Amino acid sequence: MLLPLPSTTTPTSSPFLSHHPNGLKSSSISGASKLSNKERRFIRKLGLAKISATFELKPPPYPLNALEPIMSQETLEYHWGKHHRTYVENLNKQIVGTDLDGLSLEEVIVNSYNRGDLLPAFNNAAQVWNHDFFWESMKPRGGGEKPSEDLLKLIDRDFGSFEGFVNEFKTAAQTQFGSGWVWFAYKDSRLDVGNAVNPLRSDEDKKLVVVKSPNAVNPLIWGYYYPLLTIDVWEHAYYIDFQSRRPDYISMFMDKLVSWEVVNSRFEKAKAVVEQMEREDERKRKLEEQRFTTDEAPANAIFPDTDAAAE
Repeated sequence: MLLPLPSTTTPTSSPFLSHHPNGLKSSSISGASKLSNKERRFIRKLGLAKISATFELKPPPYPLNALEPIMSQETLEYHWGKHHRTYVENLNKQIVGTDLDGLSLEEVIVNSYNRGDLLPAFNNAAQVWNHDFFWESMKPRGGGEKPSEDLLKLIDRDFGSFEGFVNEFKTAAQTQFGSGWVWFAYKDSRLDVGNAVNPLRSDEDKKLVVVKSPNAVNPLIWGYYYPLLTIDVWEHAYYIDFQSRRPDYISMFMDKLVSWEVVNSRFEKAKAVVEQMEREDERKRKLEEQRFTTDEAPANAIFPDTDAAAE
């Protein structure tokens, strides 16, 4: 199922936010910092500490020549060694000493998205995360196997067949206008309302979808989208090896590079997060039912008549 670009409202939860399994406790930027601006300035003046960001460039989970001949070492040296490195370096410069300093990468992304009014750090932060996710989506001699039985069952339901999914993913990547990404994701249908108990749902509400995103945008900002696989369709991702032949790059990626082991693992983690949220919904629902029952009980059931009780 190919979806249009989702509504880009800052989510109240994400499975990728590190300190809380259901996401940020607050989306307030100023409230997320460990120190107030006044405290930070005071510490700097005293020279007691140097406050700095700590994001580092993560290497791909394989040698830079491991994806040859599909993706050359030259491409990895240029794409990872130059572009990805620049995103990390720029991000660290942008957030040092700000309220974003000290947050996890996922928290920086959600907060700097700022409900669509992007802060300067968003593009670099999102691109760092996107590339880490992209490198981990591939492996040497990948693409040959198929998804796990559980995942394949949902693919058959939502795309008609595995081949139907592959064709839809390829078409989305080929038709993404300009720079951006294409995502294969597990979507949980939920009400994005903090004080509402989610209505009863069935497994049919949980869909596998293919979604395009422009530039640096990723599913962390959409809410209840759990990415399983992505392909980078910025031109620098494939130009050295394929020049302007984007369709050839996409086909080789799907047929020869995708790590279905990683995709399967992400799917299991996404299901676990959704199941945990459902258990929490059920707990809240029971509490609401108990509260309603208590509110509706006759007054003498809660406060029995003293004389009657004495008899």
